[in-house]
Amino acid sequence: MLKKKLLILIILLFVLNSCSKEIQTKSIIKEKSLELQVLEAYREGKEALEGGDVIFAAKKFNEAEVLFPQSEWAPRSSLMAAYSYYIQDYYGDAIAELERFIKVYPLHENLDYAYYLLAISYFEQIVDETKDVGAISNAKRTFEIILKRYPNTDYALDAEFKIGLINDILASKEMYIGRYYYEKKKWISAINRFRTVIDDYDTTIYTAEALHRLVEVYYTLGLVDEAEKYAVLLGYNYQSSSWYKNSYSLFDKNYEKRRKQIEKASNKKKNTILKRLKSLFD
Repeated sequence: MLKKKLLILIILLFVLNSCSKEIQTKSIIKEKSLELQVLEAYREGKEALEGGDVIFAAKKFNEAEVLFPQSEWAPRSSLMAAYSYYIQDYYGDAIAELERFIKVYPLHENLDYAYYLLAISYFEQIVDETKDVGAISNAKRTFEIILKRYPNTDYALDAEFKIGLINDILASKEMYIGRYYYEKKKWISAINRFRTVIDDYDTTIYTAEALHRLVEVYYTLGLVDEAEKYAVLLGYNYQSSSWYKNSYSLFDKNYEKRRKQIEKASNKKKNTILKRLKSLFD
């Protein structure tokens, strides 16, 4: 009886061990098969991308990610899907893919690239500064994230440049609205717009004009002291600009006349000197 029980135990252990090996073998085969499927889907996506079929490429990249989410190929496939959408100007799809990537893979080594592609996808949608407010603000916000988190990368260099362009766009919008209010004699609204340019976008190409417009508004309102304050600021920073000359002429009505007389005299003197030099070689 004891021998019989011992024999049954040995048989049971042998069967369990065999089953375990069989399951393990099947598991390994299945895992390898799954990885091959992922690589095949990724390869098909890459070939489609190179062939110009970006929609199919994005589909295959998404398929590769879904097949094996734990694989190292999953985040790479997600980024490639976003890039596929981007190069065909499907910015909405690219943005959705990148935002999902940032959420699902917050510690990935290529997160800086994901933020950069996201910022560029917003930036490329800016056509009209009076209408594309959402794209402008989202692009600037994302570029600022890049500057803050990845300051020593090539992405940061381009982000700084793009922010400068965006600030020019935003300043241009403020100037456009400010000029409109000025023409409609809505002085307070005009002042607020021009002040926004000086306070928030002082490194843009519109700062000198904004200062001049403030001089104009305050001078028109009879607030000469306030006008002079901005004229001095304009002269200190942009003395050689045409905007300073325009502001100066508001306070000195004879300025333009005297300026022309000085230029005429200077040209006459220059011509006399040139004639004198020419005579040396005759």
